[in-house]
Amino acid sequence: MAVFVTTGCKIEKKDAVKVISAEEAKTLTADFINNNLMQPGNTVTIKEVTEEGGLYKVVVAMTNGQEINSYLSKDGKKFFPQVMDIEETKKAADAKKGDAPATDAEKPSAEVTKKAKANVELFVMSHCPFGTQMEKGIIPVLETLGDKVDFTLKFCDYSMHGEKELKEQLTQYCIQKDEKSKLLPYLKCFLGSTAGEASESDACIKKVGLDANKIKTCTASTDTKFKVSANFADKATYKGSFPIFDIYKADNAKYGVGGSPTLVINGEKISASRDSKSLLSTICSGYDKAPDACKKALSADSPSAGFGYGAAAAGGSAASCGN
Repeated sequence: MAVFVTTGCKIEKKDAVKVISAEEAKTLTADFINNNLMQPGNTVTIKEVTEEGGLYKVVVAMTNGQEINSYLSKDGKKFFPQVMDIEETKKAADAKKGDAPATDAEKPSAEVTKKAKANVELFVMSHCPFGTQMEKGIIPVLETLGDKVDFTLKFCDYSMHGEKELKEQLTQYCIQKDEKSKLLPYLKCFLGSTAGEASESDACIKKVGLDANKIKTCTASTDTKFKVSANFADKATYKGSFPIFDIYKADNAKYGVGGSPTLVINGEKISASRDSKSLLSTICSGYDKAPDACKKALSADSPSAGFGYGAAAAGGSAASCGN
């Protein structure tokens, strides 16, 4: 098939772009992901395909039950594991320009400032699929290093995943504040949930042996102190289209945290892969003298993005929530 384009008095013949059907898009995407992006023994299914913004929106059902929205060009030649909403991203970026000072770009691990004991700060949004991916990668590292590392889980100063994210971040903040030794066991449980719902958080609190009433008291007082719920209800306080979460506002500004995840080692933003082996190497580069635990062999497989412990999801190795 051909179309004819008139340019002045000249008629040019150009081949028309073939548009595949939604059913063809469904088959093509499933074959592409399973044959090229998944680990052996793991397969995805395509839940549905619809048209959106001149592309096919493809809902990919992962082996762990998680659903990921991806996109395919209508000619079936370009696959987009994730799509950023330009307007929403611009609003968030514009909102942050007046708050965060100019900072250096993320440094490679070879340039980490060294200390006798490495200090690690990880900024995430609790329901950001790429933040949870980094958390799953770093937990085995923190368990390996034990008391040889100072670690603090922190949160971005805005949230992109609704009210349940704000509430969950209050919960995690209080667990770390009052019973820090149980934070990693709780996170391991919570990250293994299906969707990070409040009921799943409650189940993990019980499983790990945390005091639910103590957490509720803490989250209520912290909510009041930092006006988390009040700011969620008042859209005039939003950063662009997103509610603010000010518990670590000063640290976000100090490091110029733009999105989830952001890794800070010894006071510097650091670029790192998200598998446990790479993260151990990166953190261990921050010691004057690395402890023996740095020699331990950890997995080089990239964790899956989102909740659950399935195979790595496509496109999650460097992506983030926010800017």
